[in-house]
Amino acid sequence: MDHIRWLLGRVVTAALTMFGVSVLIFAAVRAMPGSYTELVLGPLATQAEKASAAARFGLDRPVVEQYWHWLSNAATGDFGTSLVTRAPVAAEFGDRLPVTVTLTALALALTVLIGVPLGVYTGTRDSGGRGGVLGRLVSAFGMSLPEFALGSLVVFLFTRYRLGLTVGNHVPWSQDPLGSIGSLFLPACVLAVFCVAATARTTRDAVLGVLVEPHIAAAVARGEPKGFIVRHHVLRNASVPVLTLVATLSAYLLGGAVIVERLFNVPGLGSYVVDGLDRRDYAVIQAGVLLAAVVFIAANLLVDLVSGLIDPRISVLAKGAGS
Repeated sequence: MDHIRWLLGRVVTAALTMFGVSVLIFAAVRAMPGSYTELVLGPLATQAEKASAAARFGLDRPVVEQYWHWLSNAATGDFGTSLVTRAPVAAEFGDRLPVTVTLTALALALTVLIGVPLGVYTGTRDSGGRGGVLGRLVSAFGMSLPEFALGSLVVFLFTRYRLGLTVGNHVPWSQDPLGSIGSLFLPACVLAVFCVAATARTTRDAVLGVLVEPHIAAAVARGEPKGFIVRHHVLRNASVPVLTLVATLSAYLLGGAVIVERLFNVPGLGSYVVDGLDRRDYAVIQAGVLLAAVVFIAANLLVDLVSGLIDPRISVLAKGAGS
């Protein structure tokens, strides 16, 4: 019963956080310098023309009324109409979201498949040995390498030389699923470099923290094999911080794909939102940021639920801290 109450508390907290985020998103967009009418109509437009454009899109209404109208519609999946293209934002997102989701999923898969084993390997080796030193060097290099620099280098190499993969030729998923994945593999690799390095470092630190626990020393004293100890004792206890990081990276990748999408000419969601930001397309900006916030909050909520199942002590400690 206590565990269910803790889960409900986490869900309520996530809902309240989402409401607060929606308020901040709406207020921040409206506070940006340069309104839609000024940027689109230009400095030579008359006040009457600006007032007419503002009235056409409801921008002359009270701010609170605009917010509730947007929030109530967004709750039903209606994110409004683009002020520039006059097309429904939900339809525009529907065309571009699969591209960004595929790119993010590929980058996350590479992150988990490479970063976690690398972190476990370096964490279970002597920190002064070659494995530990190499792991720290790889993590530091990957975390400090800018995406635009690495992406530019990859674009140059694969454009200048025939290395088996093409750049800038995105294949829609509806036409060729395998070809679509292949066209997104290079940008996914560029996105995954930082995530792999961060995951490897976090996994290594988590493994080192578990290895000094008394139950690990007891397992060693019982004569259990090293591989068995790592699989049955270390990985489970070290998984919570790694899951938390992966949840954070999912939202980072969703928003951080902008630079990579630009470099590799990928028609994704990130570049579309940036274009909307340049043109003060309020509906597009609000929907894009709200979507990233929903992904981040939902991912962290899921991690909380999974962490509570992996380690029941988390819910007990959270309950004790709240009392």
